Amino acid sequence: MNVMKKRRLRGAIPTQREVAKALGVQSAAVSKWENGLSKPRTSMLPAIAKLYGCTVDELLDDDSDKNAEEQDE
Repeated sequence: MNVMKKRRLRGAIPTQREVAKALGVQSAAVSKWENGLSKPRTSMLPAIAKLYGCTVDELLDDDSDKNAEEQDE
């Protein structure tokens, strides 16, 4: 979910800790989501999208773009 990391670094959300606090998860979970090591529960996607100022579709499109790149390699 690189869109999350890009938006956070752009200043939408200052730290992973603040994201974690807002979502009620550990900051390690946010780090894993941003680095593609794991994915959040689907039930959390609307809250994540609202927090990052994007749509659920944008979050999901980001993952499908990554999957397409991996298949091209």
